[in-house]
Amino acid sequence: MNVHRAQGYVAALLLLIVPLSCSALPRPEGGEGMAPPGTFASPSERPRTYPWHTDILAATFWVGEVLNPHAPDGSQRVSAYDSQWIERYGGCDGVWIGQECHTEQRYEEDGWWPRHMEPRMNPFYLDLPFDDVNNDRAFEMRGEVIPWANDPGYAEQVESRAFSLMKNRWVEIRHAGRTCYGQIADAGPGVYDDAAYVFGVDDRRPANRKFRGAGMDVSPALNGCLDLAGLDQLISRVDWRFVEAEDVPEGPWTRIVDDDPWVH
Repeated sequence: MNVHRAQGYVAALLLLIVPLSCSALPRPEGGEGMAPPGTFASPSERPRTYPWHTDILAATFWVGEVLNPHAPDGSQRVSAYDSQWIERYGGCDGVWIGQECHTEQRYEEDGWWPRHMEPRMNPFYLDLPFDDVNNDRAFEMRGEVIPWANDPGYAEQVESRAFSLMKNRWVEIRHAGRTCYGQIADAGPGVYDDAAYVFGVDDRRPANRKFRGAGMDVSPALNGCLDLAGLDQLISRVDWRFVEAEDVPEGPWTRIVDDDPWVH
């Protein structure tokens, strides 16, 4: 589930006031010396191995969904990293019924692609509960807990809120003998600074207690690819881990690859 619509607009405004050279922004007040809980592997050079997170309840969300228009994180028309997510994606990831965006089941014969719209971004998307841009605590600790924070292209931007270290990162997901891949496009569900679960090496349980304790949201394409139990059922559990882009095999998830880490 994504962040507050207003946060998306704030992120867009930041792009206007942060120079393109991405000079560092000041750290949030009160964050100095705040040690993240959990057991982590120190950011290291590649190649690196990412741990599996097992038996995680996965919910399904989609671009254009409005779960609750009155909730601060109830709309998927914006994302944590894009205040115009639905426009940039190409529209509702499904079908419009009146003024509401409804999704639809995906099928292997279509490569799990939507049938009634043509996406401009990768339809194999997901979120994890670590918003490294809008959440002050997550932003403060991201350079310490994100394993690739010291990689070239990331290390130079750790202090800039105009750049996300999470956006577009690849995730490998397993369920019922199937393996599929997707890219991070949002943050959630429910919690936005859960470093111990997202980056921990001890298979920590998600801190989120909403949505039956779901630890990630996956797109309809991933829902179909993984053969999860319906688009609106919270009963399927998956295993997941981060994976480097060069280790992602060719598949329907590489038909469109998102590569823009900037906040819009």
